[in-house]
Amino acid sequence: MEARYRSTKRFWNFPCCHRQHKHDGHCRFIHGYSREFKFWFECTHLDENNFVVDFSALDELKSWLEHMFDHTVLINADDPERALFEQMHAREVVNLRILPSVSMEATAKYVFEYADVLVRKSTAGRCWVAKVLVAENDKNSAEYELVERVPAAPPEIRAPGASAEVAD
Repeated sequence: MEARYRSTKRFWNFPCCHRQHKHDGHCRFIHGYSREFKFWFECTHLDENNFVVDFSALDELKSWLEHMFDHTVLINADDPERALFEQMHAREVVNLRILPSVSMEATAKYVFEYADVLVRKSTAGRCWVAKVLVAENDKNSAEYELVERVPAAPPEIRAPGASAEVAD
């Protein structure tokens, strides 16, 4: 069995708004939250400073989060009012960001994929993102997590030096 190290980093206070245009309820209207992101980083061996990931090397991730989620309006790529939002963006009424989906679940995946590429590149593949949590408030959040395949049957465990055959 392989052991891993894990560390976490939180980024919070990203005020933005979004809408779920397909929703039958009030979520179809533009509404805002202060989003929070929590990242779980993993590796099998630490760096020269004995870190999983050097948090000072996450400036690019923080800048991207600020660009995407700080005082922005988020819409789904298929929003039927996309042209209107793009006009408002062009007139500097809103700071528009278009995502595949603005749901917390889809946003967690979107952020995970960006961060994982960034972290793997900056650590030459030594470290990766294991999980991302995205919260829109204290009550609502979603996670996207890297999941390993679990073997169908537990592995056979033998004492060191024992043969594969069982004696009668």
